[in-house]
Formats: sequence, structure tokens, C-alpha cells
Amino acid sequence: MVAVGFVTAGVLGGLLVVAGGAGAQPQLPPVAPEDLVSSVLAAPDPGPFTGTVTLDNNLGLPALPDAPQAANGTSTATIWAGGDRKGRVALPSDGAERTLVSDGTTHWAWNSADRTVVRGPVGAQDRTTPADPTAAAAKAIADLRASSTVAVDGTASVAGRNAYELVLTPAPTERTLLREVRVAVDAEKRMPLRLVVLATGSTEPVLQVGFSKLEFGPQDPALFTFTPPPGATVTDEPARDPAAEQARAAATTVGDGWDTVKIMRRPATTAPATAAPGAPSPDPARPDAPDLSSVGTPVTGSWGSGRLITTSVGSAILTDDGRVAAGAVPEQVLTEALSR
Repeated sequence: MVAVGFVTAGVLGGLLVVAGGAGAQPQLPPVAPEDLVSSVLAAPDPGPFTGTVTLDNNLGLPALPDAPQAANGTSTATIWAGGDRKGRVALPSDGAERTLVSDGTTHWAWNSADRTVVRGPVGAQDRTTPADPTAAAAKAIADLRASSTVAVDGTASVAGRNAYELVLTPAPTERTLLREVRVAVDAEKRMPLRLVVLATGSTEPVLQVGFSKLEFGPQDPALFTFTPPPGATVTDEPARDPAAEQARAAATTVGDGWDTVKIMRRPATTAPATAAPGAPSPDPARPDAPDLSSVGTPVTGSWGSGRLITTSVGSAILTDDGRVAAGAVPEQVLTEALSR
């Protein structure tokens, strides 16, 4: 699961933003592509709202312990945004539900399956709601606009809202596995409502995520308070792992735009408990490293050796010396980045 987590973070690189169902094409005033991009990046907070987000996922990833939505298939979530970093998200899954609540000071994570609650302080980096699609969309557009052909491809109706279809296509010089990213932008609030990610060589989207319902307006303040249910086990969020923080701080970015590669060191973790007593470490130089011998396929190069993991939208190499290189790019781009 360590490998899958790195692939998810590295390959998508902030492209997981909001999308929703299609509808009739409304008549809207023409807008130039760069003007639409600029208005999205400069748009103010849309204000309080509630909505249902639907995710259609064909990325080829397995379910993660805390994010079953990472697995292939369709899933939904209900979100409420109250302003001042107050938010609520309901994530149903297999007869249970995970609820995330932020009251502006403390955030809570409730899991009905095992009746556990994890609480922690709301940080300065936290946004209006724990599932803030607008920030992710703005980041994707900002990161990709300089290396893209940007166009407006008509209009759409998304969750009952009129929207422009913004399309970002990689420039010919970009070496990426992605073909295009389409973002439906609310015509009034300039808030992203829909994203569709298409991979090269496929006519079917690898990812569609967004609003199927959306209503703006004041929300019940009670939604943004949380009291642990009777009998629930409450624990405090663990302090940030210094090793993981150090790894993130030491991350290197090679390239930009669509063919960006992130290189970082894997945080040291305890070797699997299932390892046979006295068995040699999978990495003698890092005796606490997990055994990744069954992950991906073996690859070697001037940079060393490791395991290659691929999905329809990207790839990652986990090197034997503890590095990870990941991006929405083919293997060659990763090996070139590692060789620098």
C-alpha cells in the first residue's frame, strides 16, 4: 500500500478535481480561453454550499485503507461548506460511513464501522471544507496552463448550473500519458464543477469526478459541530512523522507542466511482521525498509535498480536505495529524471 500511495500522489499531482453529469448546452456569452482561466484563478470564495460529489474512477488502483474511493468504480460523497474553515463530508462505504467534520478549530474523523473518532487541530493550510474541489482545480489549471493548448469547447449544464467547458491539451513537446483535461467552470461563480481526465489511446475517461447536485446558501451551523457518539473510542491525531516530513521537504521536481516528475525518499517504516525470523532485510542498506519485491516489475539503469509501477495515467519507480520517482509520464521520463 505504501507504493500505491506514492503512485496516487505522484501520478495525479493535483488533477483530482470536481466533475459531474452532463446536460443540455446552455446559451452563454462567448469567453476567451485565457479570460476564463484568469477568472477561475481570481474567483473569490463561492460561499456556503452543499452538494453531492460523484466519482467515476478507472485509474486501475486498489482500494486504500482510508480511501476506498481510490479503487475502480463509482462512489459518492455529500459535502457541506460553511465558511471560516468549517465543513462536513459524508463518505458512505459497504454498510458503514466515514464522516469528516471541521468546526474551524478542530477536525474530526468518525468511522461507524469500528466506532472510532480521530481528532486534531485545524491547520492554516485547511480550506473551507475537507473535500475542497475548487482549490484542487485552480492548482491543476495554474500548473498546466503554460504547457497546454487552452480552449473553450462549448457549454454544459452540470448539477443544474450553467458552465463553460475548459479544455487543456498538452503541448506537442510534453511527454505525458494524458491526452487532455476538461474542466466545467460555473458561468456565474467561476467555480470548477466538473473534471474529466482522458489518457492517450483511450476514448473512455480514466477519471470523472464532480457535482451531481449543488446548492448555494447558508448552512445549518449544527452541521459543523461534532460530539463523539456514546461508546466511541476517541484518539488524538498522531504527531507528524519527522521522517516523512523530512522526505517531503527533500523532494525534487524535475520538469514542469504535464511531464513533471517528483522524486523523493520513501519514509523509513518497520519491516513487515510476517517476515520469517532471521530472514535477511530486503534492503541491507535500509534494514527498516518494507519488502517491495512483489510490487510492479524490476527495472535497472544508470540510476540503479528498483520496481516500476504503471497505471493508465502515470507511472512510478521505487528504487532499491529508497527513492520514489512518479509522474503522469512514461517510464523513459522517470529514468531520465532519476539519472540527473
